[in-house]
Amino acid sequence: MLRHTLLTLFLAVSTLLFAQDGYWQQSISYEMDVALNTNNHQVMGTQKVTYTNNSPDTLREMYYHLYFNAFQPGSMMDVRSRTIEDPDGRVGDRIGKLSPDEIGFQKVFTLKQDGKNVSFQTLGTLLKVELDRPILPGKSTVMEMEYQSQVPVQIRRSGRDNAEGISYSMTQWYPKVSEYDKDGWHPNPYIGREFYGVWGDFDVSITLDKSFVVGGTGLLKDETINVDGTKTWNFKAENVHDFAWAADPDYLHDVVEGPNGMEIHFYYENEEELKEKWTGVQENTVRLFEIMNETFGAYPYKKYSILQGGDGGMEYPMATLITGERSPGSLLGVIVHEVIHSWYQMVLATDEAQYAWMDEGFTTFASSHVMNILSDKNVLNPHTRSMSGYRRLVQSGKQEPLRTHADHFHTNFAYGVSSYSKGEIFLWQLRYMLGDDAFYPAMREYYNTWKFKHPRPEDVIRIMEKHGNCVLDWYLDGWINTTNTIDYAVASVTENGNKTDITLERIGYMPMPLDVKVTYEDGSHEVFHISNYNLFKDNTKRSLNHPEFKGLNFSDMALKPWPWTHPEYRFTIPTKKSKITAVQIDPLEGMADVERDNNRYESNTAPVVFEGN
Repeated sequence: MLRHTLLTLFLAVSTLLFAQDGYWQQSISYEMDVALNTNNHQVMGTQKVTYTNNSPDTLREMYYHLYFNAFQPGSMMDVRSRTIEDPDGRVGDRIGKLSPDEIGFQKVFTLKQDGKNVSFQTLGTLLKVELDRPILPGKSTVMEMEYQSQVPVQIRRSGRDNAEGISYSMTQWYPKVSEYDKDGWHPNPYIGREFYGVWGDFDVSITLDKSFVVGGTGLLKDETINVDGTKTWNFKAENVHDFAWAADPDYLHDVVEGPNGMEIHFYYENEEELKEKWTGVQENTVRLFEIMNETFGAYPYKKYSILQGGDGGMEYPMATLITGERSPGSLLGVIVHEVIHSWYQMVLATDEAQYAWMDEGFTTFASSHVMNILSDKNVLNPHTRSMSGYRRLVQSGKQEPLRTHADHFHTNFAYGVSSYSKGEIFLWQLRYMLGDDAFYPAMREYYNTWKFKHPRPEDVIRIMEKHGNCVLDWYLDGWINTTNTIDYAVASVTENGNKTDITLERIGYMPMPLDVKVTYEDGSHEVFHISNYNLFKDNTKRSLNHPEFKGLNFSDMALKPWPWTHPEYRFTIPTKKSKITAVQIDPLEGMADVERDNNRYESNTAPVVFEGN
């Protein structure tokens, strides 16, 4: 009987932990009641958290993030900003100059677990909690907190009275439980980089002066006017991993209908020039959601809010805060980028500290795709800006592997170009190798398979391999774990009787499959394909849907693969057409070759032999 009971218990726990595909996820619900005093910019708050441990581990401690504590002289964010080689201009040395009434802080007064007081310790932007009783696998606990915060002067993301006059940008503003995954707790100190959180439900009541307009994450469920001249807004959001809001007495509030019955909300200052710009982008914002839904997967929530605020552009669940005093083109571009984070950070939500490129890079890739459509440019490669930025990084000698923890890049320059540009190129090169017919269905499957599950680099690669019928572990390793570069050259083109010998050289250490376009004197051309042994795929049949690709008739005859151990590759073309006038590697600009000048040979120039490394 005991054996049967134990087996039943084991099966029940196993079903709980592993019923879904992918990784197990912790679960949380927040009930928050906060009052913001707009005279001293302080928040008095209570918070009730119900935390469910879906991991196979027993938890004996817990961590909270106290983000506002970063905005104090001597904080890690302050010192990091003052000592890094290239400080973020928005921060610089401003934190160190804050007066006591301008700093941010979060002070926890009481914390109880299931009604019993627990001991806790504030460590900068973190709160370490010694639990009264361990949280067993499959069990839940209730944490109740009383705290006080002071909203700092706007410096980075959060704050009051930003440069455009927005009263409150309330992002990363509440004590937030740290994520626990198969690698354990992730209590990263806040120095201004990215974040990682637990999916859950939020029930948030916000009280402040009734003259304010409030918008943010979630659906507004109730508004109550209080006898003391304040007003309480109650928002609820389901299955999100953060909650953000903004407030200003001069906000205009527009609502437009988006696809699938969703609502898109716009909050911006009541100024005529701003009104013209902010109403002017609304139609394209609807189109943005339509394009993303069709190309990359459906947005899962019923609302999205775009709020003027913050210090640039920063994404949160169901909402973004952006500065609004921009040109119409800049305003649309920032909206596109921040909204698309809804797919890659708000729904997929990789650990941005470890894999910032899986959010920033993928978002930048989709942003370039969408802006190419909205602008009606339909350019061959809408990712050339990232290509140029990446080449500048390589030339600077400051490149670091993409696997570098976001907080530990030596320069902001290396972090930014790596996470945004090199991350974008990661996908562009996959599209080049797989073709549209495999790549875009793979992107949709990745999104639909891994939403709400915190995917890792191997997860996207496995889906790409399945759709592309190929092997890509070499690509993931080379592009993410190293600083190896792609650099191929046409070394020589030699006529030899009734045939022509072509020699290519691999100068960079990163191997890639190659398209080689051969143009003849009569204007015709052929495109030959050289795979690499690691890929195990015939790429000549791939489809690349673009009008300019129609003239590039991929040869049905693939050349033999190029082993990565060989610095040179030679192939011969029979003289069955007129004289060769040009040979070009990568005519589709599918690779981030760091030196494109050596990719092309023309008959009126003497061939150059490039030395390998």
